[in-house]
Amino acid sequence: MIKVLVADDEPLIRAGIRMILTSADDIDVVAEAADGREALELARAHVVDVVLLDIQMPVMDGLTALAELPRVAPGARAIVLTTFGERENVLRAIASGGAGFLLKDTAPGELIQAVRAAAGGNAFLSPAATRHIVDSLAAGPATARGEEARRRLSVLTERERAVVDLLGEGLSNADAGARLHMSEATVKTYVSRILAKLECDNRVQAALLARDAGL
Repeated sequence: MIKVLVADDEPLIRAGIRMILTSADDIDVVAEAADGREALELARAHVVDVVLLDIQMPVMDGLTALAELPRVAPGARAIVLTTFGERENVLRAIASGGAGFLLKDTAPGELIQAVRAAAGGNAFLSPAATRHIVDSLAAGPATARGEEARRRLSVLTERERAVVDLLGEGLSNADAGARLHMSEATVKTYVSRILAKLECDNRVQAALLARDAGL
């Protein structure tokens, strides 16, 4: 079973997420938190595979909790839930190594898919969340970001660049494989190699580099 901790300050949101996740036979919501500090305490007290973190919470916000999570629960993977695209918050979430980024109006099936991906060591970024994140960063210094991104991506092979481009669209390994006529396992190998070359913590960071570079 995939053990999940849900952190959101709205009881109805937590109840809705619990209902969706527990409808899957392989997912169990083992704890719920109303703020970031409580989330960290529960993550330390329970064996947790995935933590769903709302960004805006009292006492301690989700981004602060995300940065602290590896210290209290090294094996847990975090998925950030958001309803807004403030540039600073998005950058902090990416830099902290979140395993997934979902909008709160994400379809139930995508939420379950994201939890399974995170538990399996993969990142999940829905197409809607991809557009949300990229749009939120559009106001930044595009020229400087583009030059830096192109420099970093220059170490990739043509095939690796094609995979990165599909990451920017939020495709899963399976969907990217179908697009490129490759097996899911092969795409997963490519992604691991790409992250190592680019020194990125997750697929989201690689996807943003691709967008900044204009791929």
